Amino acid sequence: MSAAIEVDTRAGVTVIRFDRPEAENALTVAMLAAAADALVLGERDGRIRAFVLAGSPGCFSVGSDLRELLGFADSGRMDDGVARFLKTLATVEKPIVAAVDGLAIGLGATVLLHCDYVVASEWSAFEATFVELGLIPDAASTLLAPRAMGQQRAFEFLVLGERFDAQRAQESGLVNRIVAAELVEPTALEIAGRLASRPKEAVGAARRLIRGDRREILARIDQEASANGERLRSPIARDTIVAYMRKAR
Repeated sequence: MSAAIEVDTRAGVTVIRFDRPEAENALTVAMLAAAADALVLGERDGRIRAFVLAGSPGCFSVGSDLRELLGFADSGRMDDGVARFLKTLATVEKPIVAAVDGLAIGLGATVLLHCDYVVASEWSAFEATFVELGLIPDAASTLLAPRAMGQQRAFEFLVLGERFDAQRAQESGLVNRIVAAELVEPTALEIAGRLASRPKEAVGAARRLIRGDRREILARIDQEASANGERLRSPIARDTIVAYMRKAR
């Protein structure tokens, strides 16, 4: 698949890979649209029973592409494709396993809150950089992170922007299992394969009950997107993003 997204299906499992290693898998709207399309196609295909979301060796994703974000600040609006991807991720019925090796920053971290099982390498790092960019955390993370981590730890992660190592992420409920880097993807595929081998009706019913009503999640995605639209229209939005880009060099 184009747009720096690689899709591969094997034994009932679709692997959706962020494949832009030269930019540390910074996520463009085109990438998110391609990932959303892959999720929709896999959801409709009765042969697919689970998804694996992966990055490149050494980097899962550093989050939204900052140059594209700068363009959103110049235009004063966020592209609807971001919300479409997040809503698709939040509403697919089939289980999602994440394989994280290396950095999971910004959107690259908050997407994990929608995954059912997260495998991370022992040297992975997780950080929410939204507030430093002058933005609101996305992906319904303002709702899901407190549920997973507790309110104070979620505040530390989302608002203070503390970087969590793999051990801290596991203690916080963001990661299920820590393995050596070379075992991340094989382990994620093994977990997804086990899920794919279970009776799909039972897996689906149990997953729906565990995850609860999705309407609240979708409403929060819209609220966060609306707030970020306002932030991007503010006079200082561009300066804040540029300052962050200079610091990140």
